[in-house]
Amino acid sequence: MRRLSRAEMAAKVANDIPDGSYVNLGIGIPTLISKCLPPGRDVILHSENGILGMGAAPAGGAADLSLINASKEPVTLLAGASITDHVTSFAMMRGGHIDLTVLGAFQVSSLGDLANWDTGAPDAIPAVGGAMDLVVGARQVFVVMEHVSKAGEPKIVTECTYPLTGARVVDRIYTDCAVIDVTAQGLAVRWMCEGMSFERLQSMTAAPLLPGIG
Repeated sequence: MRRLSRAEMAAKVANDIPDGSYVNLGIGIPTLISKCLPPGRDVILHSENGILGMGAAPAGGAADLSLINASKEPVTLLAGASITDHVTSFAMMRGGHIDLTVLGAFQVSSLGDLANWDTGAPDAIPAVGGAMDLVVGARQVFVVMEHVSKAGEPKIVTECTYPLTGARVVDRIYTDCAVIDVTAQGLAVRWMCEGMSFERLQSMTAAPLLPGIG
């Protein structure tokens, strides 16, 4: 079995983003998407700290540290980009002006519930940021994450045990093993990594899966 790298996961998400979309990228793996958009794809990237028209990371050594994304990483601005305060940025997020947000997660439930801000661990630092605003304001929510935790525990579960970011908000899950749609019938598998069987994927998932491929 050949699992996807973080960069390959980001590229898989990038290939599925429709042309002309306004897209918010969360912290972690989602920030890699800015480097992976196919040439010629007209996608306007948004960062909750107030950038619309965000470009990829600058070429080596040319970073302007006053231009950073939500992960505090240097970025560039595309022609026509704008910079706003948090009030305006969050008004965009809450007002339904973002077509798609791509976020990381600790857990996603079979109903599309999302938990991505607190594990309750003694050394954890809860930090919801703008995620709650994004999941209720964006027209679609994609999650990209490893299929299991570092401890080998499933991150796709029947019911989240961590505090929720939003209930029934996730539309699609991208992992290093599969792409799964959250549907009214259940979790439908759209794609699996090379060498993966449906049975093995189910054994790594703590919620029932539907063989939706094809």
